[in-house]
Amino acid sequence: MIYRTHNLGELRKENIGQSVTLSGWVDTTRDFGGLTFVDLRDREGKTQVVFDVDVAPKEVIETAQKLKNESVIRVVGTVKERTNKNMNIPTGEIEVFATELIVLNNCDVLPFQITGTEDNLNENIRLKYRYLDIRRPKMLNNIRMRHKMIMAIRNYMDDHGFIDVDTPLLNKSTPEGARDFLVPCRINPGTFYALPQSPQLFKQLLMIAGVDRYFQIAKCFRDEDLRADRQFEFTQLDVEMSFVEMEDVMNTIEGLAKSVFTTITGETVDYKFPIMPYAEAMSRFGSDKPDVRFGVELKDLTDIAKDCGFKAFKSVVEGGGIVKAIVAPQAVTKFSRKVLGEYEEYAKRYFGAKGMAYVKLAEDGSISSPIAKFFSEEEMRNIIERTEAQKGDVILIIADKAKVVYGALGGMRLKIGKELELINNDEFRFLWVVDFPMFTFDEEEQRYKAEHHPFTSIKAEDMEAFLGGQTENIRTNTYDMVLNGFEIGGGSIRIFNPEIQTKVFDRLGLSYEEAREKFGFFVDAFKYGAPPHGGLAFGLDRWLMVMLKENSIREVIPFPKTNKGQCLMSEAPNIVDKSQLDDLYLASTYEDKEKIEEK
Repeated sequence: MIYRTHNLGELRKENIGQSVTLSGWVDTTRDFGGLTFVDLRDREGKTQVVFDVDVAPKEVIETAQKLKNESVIRVVGTVKERTNKNMNIPTGEIEVFATELIVLNNCDVLPFQITGTEDNLNENIRLKYRYLDIRRPKMLNNIRMRHKMIMAIRNYMDDHGFIDVDTPLLNKSTPEGARDFLVPCRINPGTFYALPQSPQLFKQLLMIAGVDRYFQIAKCFRDEDLRADRQFEFTQLDVEMSFVEMEDVMNTIEGLAKSVFTTITGETVDYKFPIMPYAEAMSRFGSDKPDVRFGVELKDLTDIAKDCGFKAFKSVVEGGGIVKAIVAPQAVTKFSRKVLGEYEEYAKRYFGAKGMAYVKLAEDGSISSPIAKFFSEEEMRNIIERTEAQKGDVILIIADKAKVVYGALGGMRLKIGKELELINNDEFRFLWVVDFPMFTFDEEEQRYKAEHHPFTSIKAEDMEAFLGGQTENIRTNTYDMVLNGFEIGGGSIRIFNPEIQTKVFDRLGLSYEEAREKFGFFVDAFKYGAPPHGGLAFGLDRWLMVMLKENSIREVIPFPKTNKGQCLMSEAPNIVDKSQLDDLYLASTYEDKEKIEEK
């Protein structure tokens, strides 16, 4: 049996008079007695099929009148010019008068309608019936765009001399920032593989192996809290290059980003991506991935606050903290006491701020603020001048440790941008953020950790200070690509000197024995002639999400997990048989809290 001679987005006026065979899903039906119209759909589009009592046999007409939406059918008929043309679809000038009809599969009662339900579907229902959700034009388009994106990447990388190399999914557990997903090894009882958080070690080993230019569309796994732009299991473009410096990697990857962007959006980027040091990004925007489509930059008030009469500010400065502010433009009437309270609660809950101060500038020039009485007229005037606030604006101020101030004001800045509609959602702005610190101090664990990862090379200007024992403010040869406030990719030039690598491990608190246990095979490889090298990795899912203007990464992943890490469709993760655990020499220590309480 021939199922189709054409897809359902293919027929045009040039096909009029031809006999065709079509197959697909019933999108909609309209029965007018002597005429039954069926919009037949596949991934390429829709074609209107007409069942006319004067053309088709009686049994065909009767079957057509009983068709249910989303049933799969095959029709044979003749292409004719459409009387009432629909110029909104490519096939809108023709229709097919059917003479044969076979129902290949009937559809049961649908959990939701496929057509005409673009924006009001419950996400959990969509994820439970993802195979139906993907039939919707928007989701099908997102998956098509994912395919086009990956093809554009592969073509670009091949054209620029990169080799696609697979790396293992089952590997050794190494400390890389997030929890590993562990896989027990049956034939070596008591031992575990770890699923890769990234192919970092292997891609550097490939440089030592002489591959020179490597890339991979890699599956990666991180056991960390999920959010709108993060999943346990994600897809990463991994890249590594030998005999390069920062500029070489950035230029190559910028060309890739422009090529992929044009493929997905149809727009071109005709500018060199701006480069902003990490310290400047934090100081101006409170974020290492700033959205530069709007202003509302942070302003430093530390020098003004250090001698003021407001003890809360003064004590922060004396303790080594900072005082910074942002301005909500023309928000004086919108930011009621209730709204300001919500902003303060937001800063406290999510960023650990102790409080938030504000200054309102009314349209008549008057000032209202709970802290105004603690400042002289000159000090208040200095605050207004420093923040460049105008009549009708509201100044929001946070005083705390630098990390808290940047986090709180950076988050509030984005909140203001969205709520006051300061962001042009049709605009795309690329940015490089460079020179990240090598080390960051973890307050909970009271130790230093690597800001990126421990294989990141230190800037030549800071090497002497590092070798002399300094840990704070040591900068690295790092570069993150940011698009509209999202980090879509990041990388670095790597350490290729084994002595420097050992010193970094030591500064991170890894003893020689621990470093050998975790990274011995990796460090040993550097003894055999490691070239200078560097690379980068893109989060493909997040990158595509931003380009398609979606609000969640789940919209661009065919079969994603929920925020609880569950696949509602397959019901994973699930409980396994005890015999499976026995084969792996495992026993669960988990006890259900509700059952314990019942006892």
